[in-house]
Amino acid sequence: MNPYVVFLLYLMAILGFVAITLAMNAVLGPKPLGTDVKYEPFECGAMPVGSLNAKAVPIKYYAVAIVFILFDLETVFLFIWALAAQPLSDFMLLTFFLFMALLVLIVLYVYKARLIEAVTE
Repeated sequence: MNPYVVFLLYLMAILGFVAITLAMNAVLGPKPLGTDVKYEPFECGAMPVGSLNAKAVPIKYYAVAIVFILFDLETVFLFIWALAAQPLSDFMLLTFFLFMALLVLIVLYVYKARLIEAVTE
């Protein structure tokens, strides 16, 4: 049998199981009624004092989050490279320097774009 057909059948079985499970939950599951007490904010058992104090997160924090994830992933890739580069060849050394050059370019971009400084202001 063709491997693509096997994968398609496997995918159809997974999606079918998820659909049947969700349908059974919708039909057989509990249906609680919403009350005014249920929609009140709950804070450690204490009654709320005043209005809900939820503010939107400023957009400048998203750039910091993306930069953090980027550097976090690069660190993981660096560890993977270190484990894979056991016989250190010239090609492996070249890929390391290329990777580090890209990392330095990203650090310079973050510094020049003042992404971190915008949050501390």
